[in-house]
Amino acid sequence: MNWIDWLHTFFTAPARQTGPDAIAHRLAEHLAFTGEALLYAGLLAVPAGLLLGYTGRGAAVVTVLTGTARALPTLGLVTLVVLLAGVGESAVLVPLVVLAIPPLLAGAVEGVRGTDPDLRDAARGIGLTHPQVLFQVCLPAALPTLLAGLRSATIQVIATATVAAYVGLGGLGRYVIDGLALRDFPSVAGGAVLVVLLALLTQLLFAGLIRYALPPGVRPGRTAH
Repeated sequence: MNWIDWLHTFFTAPARQTGPDAIAHRLAEHLAFTGEALLYAGLLAVPAGLLLGYTGRGAAVVTVLTGTARALPTLGLVTLVVLLAGVGESAVLVPLVVLAIPPLLAGAVEGVRGTDPDLRDAARGIGLTHPQVLFQVCLPAALPTLLAGLRSATIQVIATATVAAYVGLGGLGRYVIDGLALRDFPSVAGGAVLVVLLALLTQLLFAGLIRYALPPGVRPGRTAH
């Protein structure tokens, strides 16, 4: 059998249409892991990134931390969390949150740091407080960079959330992990394709969001007046 035959077998199987192993069910589980991890990572990384970017302090520390976090082996983290806390959802969420923090943190820091200094000075000159300058001036200007960081984090988490299957949880990784264990190659191929398609759709979605987050004068296909 080739890839086309494997995919046809996978997508037409009755078990993929209804029940706990249905594609819709596994996709919902995968998106739930992804969304929860991004929520926790965002609550930790974005406020810290905005503050660091606005004050200009700790940029070197952010660079070191993001580089170190990206180098951590996800499967190793899963194993460590299982040993410390036992099998459960935290065994997956902790590594996914750690993976998502670096791009979110870097996007927030660089987005705010990239705000036009003259714009910030003008805002201070008309009497805005530092929090007002941050949220009313810097944050809108940083939005495209923030979204780019969120895009990177989302795609990485989507791809890595397949490790949930290693500790008996759900998601699209079940097709890949269970398929390898049972030598069910149609399941492996189908699961891999679903993860890739989900990542590609996410990429396209964020491309549109980032495009419309840009100021009108710099959007693709438009010229400033």
